[in-house]
Amino acid sequence: MLGKTAGGLYWMARNLERSENTARMIETGQRIALTRAGDTTDEWGSILRAAAVGPGFAAKHGEPTRDAVIDWMLRDKDNPSSVLRAVEGARSNARVVRTAITEDVWEAVNSCWMRLCDALARKVSERDLPRVLDLIRHRSALVRGAMHGTMLRNECYDFARIGTFMERADNTARIIDVKYYVLLPSAMAVGSRLDNVQWETILRSVSGEGGYRMSYGHQVRPREIVKFLVHDRQMPRSLSFCCGKVRDNLNYLATDYGARHPCHDQIEALCQRFASQDVDAIFDYGLHEYIQETLSALGGLSRQIEVDYRFYE
Repeated sequence: MLGKTAGGLYWMARNLERSENTARMIETGQRIALTRAGDTTDEWGSILRAAAVGPGFAAKHGEPTRDAVIDWMLRDKDNPSSVLRAVEGARSNARVVRTAITEDVWEAVNSCWMRLCDALARKVSERDLPRVLDLIRHRSALVRGAMHGTMLRNECYDFARIGTFMERADNTARIIDVKYYVLLPSAMAVGSRLDNVQWETILRSVSGEGGYRMSYGHQVRPREIVKFLVHDRQMPRSLSFCCGKVRDNLNYLATDYGARHPCHDQIEALCQRFASQDVDAIFDYGLHEYIQETLSALGGLSRQIEVDYRFYE
């Protein structure tokens, strides 16, 4: 397969996942802000930092406000990670790889782009925000369903899956970091009702509240939530699950091509990292520090995949 085609599939899927994850991040900020009285500037500033779009926002808007942050993350074309830019990027990549995807996948991507362009043509009101966030998630899910239901399980599918789970792992790590590093008002709040409500919000933002209750019951315990979101191999948005899927699909490519690359060693090391450190060791080390190292490792892995499979040649 041409590197350009591999890269197009990878970034098509990654951008679609990013659009949904950005919607989830906004929903997280919206819900957590409701748990805090008074000024919620810190909450929205933390969302910008977690999404790694803070400097761009500050250069254009200055101090974060709810409406400005939501508009920036949903539809601002100066924000390369906005929903509108992500979906536009997914469609552009899908056009490049039209011969490598099925007609159903192309129609789902194109329909997603058209519907979201219409929904985001103007600033989204507070009343319409839940509907628009649901639409973003729904349209992303339709594309995933078309991919899962119609594409051959070949190298095309593998590159798309790698893009999906790389982006999903990155987002889960960022959502954990939002809660633990920036949102708690003081150390005295640990274990309080506010702390528990915010942890429950983190679970909801990754659609994990039902799975958590099945595994751990109804009592909210931060260590068990972190264990669920980092280590659980059945939770489809946990770091361990996502990196396991990346490893599986990279291994399929190694088998198909008869060659392993440095990215295979990197993903093996990352999976081993999740398997070898229990949640107590993570908290003792520092959850924020652990997540930042994970994000750095994911970024390095993404760059290595691009090099190993010659995305830009």
